Amino acid sequence: MRMLLTSVAMSLMLFAGIPVSDHATAVAWYERFFGRPASFQATDTESVWELAENRWVYVVENPHNAGHSMQTILVDDLDGIVAEITERGIRPEKRETYDNGARKAIYRDPDGNEIGYGYAPQSG
Repeated sequence: MRMLLTSVAMSLMLFAGIPVSDHATAVAWYERFFGRPASFQATDTESVWELAENRWVYVVENPHNAGHSMQTILVDDLDGIVAEITERGIRPEKRETYDNGARKAIYRDPDGNEIGYGYAPQSG
């Protein structure tokens, strides 16, 4: 089945999950990565960070699927975000620049999940 997006106005929300092998270890790393404690703890093994209104990232203990997540968060000031994360002791594993001017800094959590920050230039 193919889904087409239309121009119908709709409220967009995001709840993106990252499976981890050990909840406590992941929470400590993501607190450093995001620069703050989780917004709330949903369960004993699931913690949630609200990145913007109606846009959340959560880590959940799920050892069987740990290390297989890929997330990219787009921001206006990629260099500023990377500098802040570096000050907290986490460095990007890799940086990418694409032909259209988009850029991305890729990080890996203790399980190997990829979480990146990216910048995409606005057209027009």
